Amino acid sequence: MKGPIRQVNLQRLILALAALSALVMLGNALWASHQVQRQQLIDKSLEANRVYAHSLAQTTQHFVLNAQQQLAVGAERLSRQLGDPSAHDEQVDRIKQQTDAFNSVISVNTQGVVVGASPALPELQGKALTSAANRQALQQRVPMVSDPFIAHTGNLVVTLSHPVFDGNGDYAGYITASIHLRDPNVLHSLLGTHPYEDGSYLYVVSRDGTLLYHPEPDRVGQPATRNAAVDAISQGRAGALHSHNRHGVHMLAGFAPVPAAGWGIVAQRPIDAAVAPLGSLMATVLRNAAPLGVLSLLLIWLCSRRIASPLWQLAEHAQDRDLGTAITQVKAVNAWYYEAAHLKQAVLVSFRNLSERIGILDQATLTDPLTHLLNRRGLERALSALTASGVPFGVITLDVDHFKDVNDQHGHDVGDQVIAGIAQCMRSNARPQDVLCRLGGEEFLALLPEVSAETALQVAERLRSVVEAHPFPTVGHVSISAGVSHFPETQADPDLAIRQADKALYRAKHGGRNKAVLYRRRSHRPSPPS
Repeated sequence: MKGPIRQVNLQRLILALAALSALVMLGNALWASHQVQRQQLIDKSLEANRVYAHSLAQTTQHFVLNAQQQLAVGAERLSRQLGDPSAHDEQVDRIKQQTDAFNSVISVNTQGVVVGASPALPELQGKALTSAANRQALQQRVPMVSDPFIAHTGNLVVTLSHPVFDGNGDYAGYITASIHLRDPNVLHSLLGTHPYEDGSYLYVVSRDGTLLYHPEPDRVGQPATRNAAVDAISQGRAGALHSHNRHGVHMLAGFAPVPAAGWGIVAQRPIDAAVAPLGSLMATVLRNAAPLGVLSLLLIWLCSRRIASPLWQLAEHAQDRDLGTAITQVKAVNAWYYEAAHLKQAVLVSFRNLSERIGILDQATLTDPLTHLLNRRGLERALSALTASGVPFGVITLDVDHFKDVNDQHGHDVGDQVIAGIAQCMRSNARPQDVLCRLGGEEFLALLPEVSAETALQVAERLRSVVEAHPFPTVGHVSISAGVSHFPETQADPDLAIRQADKALYRAKHGGRNKAVLYRRRSHRPSPPS
């Protein structure tokens, strides 16, 4: 009973994964569509605001140029009537009646004194103006648009002025027209109607960053919030970009300069309003994608059953405890596609792989983790194999001179680096058949098959020289002492041969260190004659 139940569970798992994959792909497609459409709505809104700001900037530019032209005509006419005291009032009245764009028009002489005003301003008549705009007009004597300032009347104004010259070309003052920024004015007529009612709005800034027009009247005359759009306008650039208003709302801003006045117009829309249609667009996409999604799930279900069939069989037969039966049944599975065929092959070789893995784990138990040389258990196995084969071998035991000082002065991490470096020197100077071991701490051992005792001594001396010349991090240079023996030249017992190498190492240590010593038996004294 367990087999079929397990097979049904596997089938459900595969179907669930397939369905999940389909849903993930569908979700990814919807997300990609969402992102693309969202970006398109943002780009469209940015472009619309850019075009809108450019159009309003052109309209404002034309207004400023026309206003300056009207002032120029009035200045030219006044220049021919400077001898008539009433001419000043007549010309400013004519300009004021020609257009409702100005709240007042004033004629000023060379001393900055008001000599004509429309409408009549008794409080200013005959008095000298003291504003920065007046001083600038008197000094520069060119057509100009002022920065916003508080006039004698207490109004926040900007002025357009044009110089007046007499018949001889001598400067005779100027005509100036004012726009009261906090009263209904021409900017409200030009900019007051906005096509959106979703939090979108526009505003106008002067060259000094003061708000000349804003849908919130109390903001007029205040410094504009420094953002990317205002910074771009201050550099005379036009375009569209993302910005944030003073309330932290993410806005899509289009902006354009008004060169004739040094102003800038910003039209902006909240990004949330721009992407608001996204919900209905995604609902339409989902409705159109749903039938195809259902059909895809059905096809996936059918294909998954067909794909899962050989997998179920392989999973079932792989559990058979009789290896021969299992192999026969696995071979009979119809692995009709590439992956199943490879899985079938993998099942057939699984026992061999398992055996190899056990061998790898066994090897790990025989190896020192720091140096990757054999440990004592590995040495015992290698020594048994060499002894059983009857092959002669040299024995080298070595350790690091004054290793305790290295640990005490530089720490155990540096000591480990020295140990690993010694192991690398041993590997670099060994043959493939040599047996290299770390016995623990700074003690090492090498078994050299099929070499003589003298050759083993030469190998030990060469290794000593290599280590002495090798630069170790932090420590610099260290030395080793080595003891050498041979099986069976110096001892017919392998274990005793290793002990003899240890004794030779002891002699090297007490003989001054940094040397290799071969164990030699003491010669027996000859027997006395009878």
